[in-house]
Amino acid sequence: MDKIPLETSGEESPIRFRDCFSVRYIQSAALLCKLGFIIEQKYCGVRDIPIDVLLRHEAFILNSVLSSVAFLESTINELYADAADEAYFFSDEKHEALLRRIHEKWTNEKNFDRAPLLTRYQRILAIGEKPLFEVGDRAFDNVRDLIEIRNHLMHYKREWVVIGEGRTKDAGEETTAARFEKNLRRKFATNPLAADSLPFFPEKCLGHGCAEWAVINSLIFCDEFFRRLELPAPYEGVRGEMATR
Repeated sequence: MDKIPLETSGEESPIRFRDCFSVRYIQSAALLCKLGFIIEQKYCGVRDIPIDVLLRHEAFILNSVLSSVAFLESTINELYADAADEAYFFSDEKHEALLRRIHEKWTNEKNFDRAPLLTRYQRILAIGEKPLFEVGDRAFDNVRDLIEIRNHLMHYKREWVVIGEGRTKDAGEETTAARFEKNLRRKFATNPLAADSLPFFPEKCLGHGCAEWAVINSLIFCDEFFRRLELPAPYEGVRGEMATR
């Protein structure tokens, strides 16, 4: 599936192909992560970092995180599209039978599009009569946290952020920034370019450590998903192009 299948029905017929954007997204995520790492290595410990350098670093890290979730989205969408369009490219009859079952069991495309991302993965596993991911599974929980970061960034709403050890809890609900700090602080290295006085999210959170965690856990999750389905991963042929540092 990492190669683009071509179809022709005669010399005068147009060429038809199905692209694989999931591969582009994970390659982009890894490359952007690597570029962010290069900046951190060069400027870590530098007191006055040029503004344009900080902006480039932020752009690399932000878009690496976003591309990691785009990879998760496009991976499951492409699998479903192949099943829905009866575009079976496997030589293995067992693999093609699985896609046919998905096509037969999940016929409402609108319901697929509206389903939460992780629900789509779980539903495909259920249709394939394979074990589902359970809450508490590290890969599942990490990807769930990653999707929450993406959703917050994509649908951003401003909120008050309190900095300092002496901060007290408000009577209201926990802020998104506080929840991210509680859930993520020990999962990866913080951004070394962020000043100590800045809050955990977004400044200290969005560094190479977070981007690398996003890329690696997206791949771990998808690897396990395809292993359970007993299908080849569409990105298998480009694994060597996913270095994050």
